[in-house]
Amino acid sequence: VQLQASGGGLVQAGGSLRLSCEASGRTFSSLSMGWFRQVPGQEREFVAGINGNGGVTSLVTSVKGRFAISRDNAKNTVYLQMNSLKPEDAAIYYCAAAVYSNGRFVKEKDYDYWGQGTLVTVSS
Repeated sequence: VQLQASGGGLVQAGGSLRLSCEASGRTFSSLSMGWFRQVPGQEREFVAGINGNGGVTSLVTSVKGRFAISRDNAKNTVYLQMNSLKPEDAAIYYCAAAVYSNGRFVKEKDYDYWGQGTLVTVSS
């Protein structure tokens, strides 16, 4: 599975960004997908996950009400809509695909493939 993330950039606090991650190499609807983020020097953190048909999602508490994860299986793409961004949301965001997790998608160990990361910078 190959993952190509895009959509990062510089935004002012309170602004919005939408990250996209296009997958190839496997039937997309069979993959649970997730977004993680990492600040240099810190551990990678789960942000959001979604199951194969999009019917089940999970968000880390700190982004609930501000972020949303969705997917378009016809486009082999998962999205992370980020609204009301805060400086503490600044990080490298990674998309990931879970092939063998039997539907689990909230832990890093559930994921088998990782994208290259896209940088989100939030100015205060």
